[in-house]
Amino acid sequence: MKQPYVAIILVNWNTEEDTIACLESLKKIKYQNYKIFVVDNNSEEESVVKLRSASERYDVTLIENSVNDGFAAGNNVGIDRALKEDFDYFLLLNNDTEVAPDFLDELVLAAEENKKGGLFAPKIYFYDNPKMIWHAVCKFSWIGGGRPLQYKQIDKNPEEREVKKTEYISGCAMLIRRSILEKVGKLSEDFFMYYEDTDFSLATKKAGFELLYVPSSHIWHKVSKSTKKAMTNPLIHYYHVRNALLLSKRQAPKFVLFGIYLWSIAHYMKQILKIVILPSKRESSKMIRRGIKDFYKGKFRKIEA
Repeated sequence: MKQPYVAIILVNWNTEEDTIACLESLKKIKYQNYKIFVVDNNSEEESVVKLRSASERYDVTLIENSVNDGFAAGNNVGIDRALKEDFDYFLLLNNDTEVAPDFLDELVLAAEENKKGGLFAPKIYFYDNPKMIWHAVCKFSWIGGGRPLQYKQIDKNPEEREVKKTEYISGCAMLIRRSILEKVGKLSEDFFMYYEDTDFSLATKKAGFELLYVPSSHIWHKVSKSTKKAMTNPLIHYYHVRNALLLSKRQAPKFVLFGIYLWSIAHYMKQILKIVILPSKRESSKMIRRGIKDFYKGKFRKIEA
């Protein structure tokens, strides 16, 4: 019996060494019927040159974008290219991951056995601590947001095989059934970065599909390097607050949305106070205020300079 055909899509932005390590990992997988697309989001020339060489070595399709319009847009370019072929599934995979040899076999098996499922997630470990869980089953609420239940816990059951429902799936590794792209559409590019995967997950649930976690599929994410550096950048606070409001507008029930709008006004006023009395928080507070203002002005995608 012929294996389902899988498109694997990676997005690169000046992190070619991670991308090449990911390709080397994918080279060792057992699954046979797949094709890899690497989308470069307008990286520096040195990065692109290395990717061109790697694309020949690893037999991948390299797509070079002339602009960086964000994570969702980069993945959508890859999806658009792949939709021209007869793929059954589309795997969005962060370029700073490495995978177990059977990870794709397990994901596809779960998808074939669970036809109500629309999106499928592997068990994701920290790369620097290979037995510690980064993402597994996730909960979501409009009060607390998204929460991975086993975050930073040592995996006590690595042989676990029971497929479970989850409430959202990280874009770090997301297997998408083709019919989802036809019925729900692609990732929203309004977010630029952060929350587009949650938005896509919630939209898929609204369309009547299940989100499923496949614990027998394992990958490792080099999350520590980027996260610690990113959280010191005030711009990150801009995207978090603006996109949290955008996610709410797109997916939250109306009665919840009203409360979130009241919260945003109070949060805006709080930043004015912090700017006055907490100089160390001034830049972050300014970006939070701007993020809230831009949401109400309808300014989305990449922040204007």
